[in-house]
Amino acid sequence: MLQTTGLINNNASIANKTDFTETLSTPEAKKSGSCPSTGDKPQLDASIQERIAKHPCYSEDAHHHYARMHVAVAPACNIQCNYCNRKYDCANESRPGVVSEVLTPEEAAHKALVVGGKIPQMTVLGIAGPGDPLANPKQTFRTFELVADKAPDIKLCLSSNGLMLPEYIDRIKELNIDHVTLTINMVDPEIGAKIYPWVRYNRKRYKGIEGVKILHEKQMESLDALREADILCKVNSVMIPGINDEHLVEVNRVIQSKGAFLHNIMPLISAPEHGTHFGLTGQRGPTPKELKTLQDKCSGNMKMMRHCRQCRADAVGLLGEDRSQEFTKDKILDMKPEYDSKQRQDVHASIEKFTAEVNTVKEEQNTQITSDTSTPSILVAVATKGNRLVNQHFGHATEFQIFEVNGTDVKFIAHRKVDHYCQSGYGEETSLDSIIKSISDCKGVLASKIGLCPQEALRNAGLEPYEAYDIIDNVAINFYKEYMQKQTVGA
Repeated sequence: MLQTTGLINNNASIANKTDFTETLSTPEAKKSGSCPSTGDKPQLDASIQERIAKHPCYSEDAHHHYARMHVAVAPACNIQCNYCNRKYDCANESRPGVVSEVLTPEEAAHKALVVGGKIPQMTVLGIAGPGDPLANPKQTFRTFELVADKAPDIKLCLSSNGLMLPEYIDRIKELNIDHVTLTINMVDPEIGAKIYPWVRYNRKRYKGIEGVKILHEKQMESLDALREADILCKVNSVMIPGINDEHLVEVNRVIQSKGAFLHNIMPLISAPEHGTHFGLTGQRGPTPKELKTLQDKCSGNMKMMRHCRQCRADAVGLLGEDRSQEFTKDKILDMKPEYDSKQRQDVHASIEKFTAEVNTVKEEQNTQITSDTSTPSILVAVATKGNRLVNQHFGHATEFQIFEVNGTDVKFIAHRKVDHYCQSGYGEETSLDSIIKSISDCKGVLASKIGLCPQEALRNAGLEPYEAYDIIDNVAINFYKEYMQKQTVGA
């Protein structure tokens, strides 16, 4: 049995919780697009790497450090999806299309400046609804104009279903919107008819397959237009078991051939209380295993996004956290923006220094490891507050990041949302059971601290608890060594 440790080992350097500049000094311690891939680690050219380096959605590394915000200025939508219900005033829900309030472009720009001052690592402003931004072009483009004028260092990002994008591609390029996300769930209208009941195009509503054919045609035109405009395109696809799950392999092939940069296959969210068609008709979402299997199958064609949190249309903060309630309309209108470009640059420089030091530590560690292709891979669940650190108490985690470890490499796989365990004695047993079930395919749980009771429960479920505070890669490799040694001894 592995023993929990206060640190990884006595020689490991410990990264500071808040100061990015602390040095980790010990060894332990093209056109738009489509990138050639070997699994999930394509070789990006320098220009592309620079364009995604501070975008938490387009770069898995960036999402550990940089924040984004969405501004809800686009309430109208021009299609109906069977998985969508754009409800307002749902502060406790975290899913696409949900907002607490809609803003005017002027309010949204003011909010961006307030948040950019309060959260200097916020690098991206996106418009993703709650409807479709290009069904609300005046509000969308006015917001981008105002933000670009006052905060030119913030990246502008747009999410759309693609129906109207070909008509606005010149305006998108003119505003230097360098990242566009398209939601594409099918390339076969027969399958699409099971997802979209109607499409509104040129002031006319088209039902069934007639509307879906229009949507498909415009989505393909959108991919071509973005490629020609040299705009990075991420494609979101909702995995719907029994409807488009197998078909998404073909979607992946098509979007790769048309120059998409990144593919994000997301699980269907279909709880009955959300009031969606799929939720009310009992359509289930995929299991984590089903989702991973499909992502793995598609990863040979192009880079996969595995760190998506399916954010609200008014989300603020790092991926995995939502600080939108700190910046509601009634609060931000009373706040004077304190947007300090120099402070923001200093914070970003500190992040870059920190990540460079982390990468150096990882490289040094890798040189000490003899590669053995026969070593099996295992999954570990990590409690983290960000910055690619094991830095969170087990009981405080509301999600676990899942990494695949094989002794030489540590690869991010997924995240699993959970109810945090520490609830002052209320519901702890139930939540612990739910946590264990959600990470049951893992071999270890890595956290800065794990209480004695959950330690026992984890071990009884075949999950080894492991306490440490260091960069995830170091902790995962050290856990792997100990775990495999234990397996050898027990064999």
